[in-house]
Amino acid sequence: MERQPGWTVAWLDGGLAGRWPGWNGSLDGAGRCGRRIMGVRWGDGEATVRVGIFDRIRGEFIDIIEWTDDSRDTIVWRFPRYENEIKMGAKLTVRESQAAVFVNEGQVADSFTPGMYTLKTQNMPILSTLKGWKYGFDSPFKAEVYFVSTRQFTELKWGTQNPVIVRDREFGMVRLRAFGAFAMRVVDPPALLRELAGTDPQFRTEEVAEYLRQLIVGRLGTALATAGVPMLDLATQQGTIGDALAAALTRELAPVGLAIPTFVIENISLPPEVEAAIDRRSQMGIVGNLDQYTQFQTAQAIEAAARNQGGAGEGLGIGLGMALGQRAAGATGGAGPAGGQPPAAPQPQGQPPAPPAGPPGPPPLPTAEQWFVGVNGQQLGPFDRAQLAARVAGGEVRPDTLVWKAGMAQWAPAGQVAEVAPLLANVPPPLPPRS
Repeated sequence: MERQPGWTVAWLDGGLAGRWPGWNGSLDGAGRCGRRIMGVRWGDGEATVRVGIFDRIRGEFIDIIEWTDDSRDTIVWRFPRYENEIKMGAKLTVRESQAAVFVNEGQVADSFTPGMYTLKTQNMPILSTLKGWKYGFDSPFKAEVYFVSTRQFTELKWGTQNPVIVRDREFGMVRLRAFGAFAMRVVDPPALLRELAGTDPQFRTEEVAEYLRQLIVGRLGTALATAGVPMLDLATQQGTIGDALAAALTRELAPVGLAIPTFVIENISLPPEVEAAIDRRSQMGIVGNLDQYTQFQTAQAIEAAARNQGGAGEGLGIGLGMALGQRAAGATGGAGPAGGQPPAAPQPQGQPPAPPAGPPGPPPLPTAEQWFVGVNGQQLGPFDRAQLAARVAGGEVRPDTLVWKAGMAQWAPAGQVAEVAPLLANVPPPLPPRS
C-alpha cells in the first residue's frame, strides 16, 4: 500500500491505524486480523477502518456498533469496546434475529430490537436515568453492549442416561428410555443476561445445553404419566407428548428468558425382556387359532416327509397322517364309537373280560340343615327346619332373634335370612301393652 499526501498511518500491535481522506481501498490482511471484527469510525468522519480483536486503539470514540455472527452456536456476544467511549449519536445496527442490550456498571439498561438506531438520550431512557443525563446530553459515554441472537438454535440433542420408570395399565411398572432433539431460542434478552449469561463475553449453546438436558429428563416422566397413553400406543402419540413437553419447558424457562419452540421425541425404547414379551404376544396374535395352526404345521410336516424317500420319512408321514385323521374325525364327530368318542383300550390277552357295569345307584340323601339360635345371650341348637318352625310358632324365635347355620359368614336376625323369613310370615306380632 502506497502512502498518499495527507495520510497519517501507524502500526499498533500488529494492526493498521490511520487517518486519510477519500479512502477507497481495503485493509485485508492488516486490518482484519483476529476472529472478531469491530467497526471504528474516526471522530471526524473522514474514513472507516476495520480493526481486529487484538488491536488496541486508545483515545478514539466509537460511533459504529454492530455484530456480524460467523458462528452457529453463539447466543450472546459482548461488543469489544477496549475502554473506549461511545460517541453520543453513534450508529447502532441490530440485524434480524438479533437484540442489543446496554449494561451500565453491571446493571441491565436499554434493549434494542432489529433496526438501525442513532444513540441519543431519547432512545436510551434507562441508561440516561442510570447515568443521570439531562435532556440533550451530547458527551461520549462508557457502557457495555451485548448482542443476543434470537434465532432458533436447532439440532440440540437430549436423551435419558438412566431409565425412567412409569406405571402402565397393562404391563405395570415399566422402565423406558428415550432420546430426541429440540430447538431453543431467546425470548427475553435482558432476563438471559441477568440469569444465565452474566458478563460472559461469548455465551455459547454448550454452556446451557446440559442444564436444558437435565431439565428435560426431569420432566419426561411426569409428561409420560400425565399423558395417560398406554405403552403400546406411545409411538403414535410422540408428537402430542413432545408438544406438551415443549409448552411445559417454555413455561419453566420463562424466568431465564428462554423458550423451547420445538421438541421432538425420536424414539421411546423398552427393556429387552419387555420387547421379547411383546414379540411373543404379537406372534400369538398372528397365529390366531392354535388348533388350525397345528393342523397347518402337521400338513407341512407330511409334505416334507413325503419328499424324504426313506423308511424314517415314510413312518413319520404315516404317523402324522393317522394323527391328523383322528383330529379331523374328532372335530366332525362322524367316526368312532359314541359319536366321535375315543375307542376303548384293547383288552390284554389271557385275562377274562370284565363284567358289565351295573346300573348306577341313587345319589346320597341330602344333609338336613342345622340351625342355631341365640336367645338371651345363649346359643341353642342345633335344630332342623321343622324344630326351628316349632320355635317360631312358640314365639321363641322372632324377627330380631339371631340365627346361624353352616355357610353363613356371621349371625343375622331371623327376619333378614331368606330361609327363615317365610316361617315368620304367619306369626302375629306381639300384643300391645295394656293401658
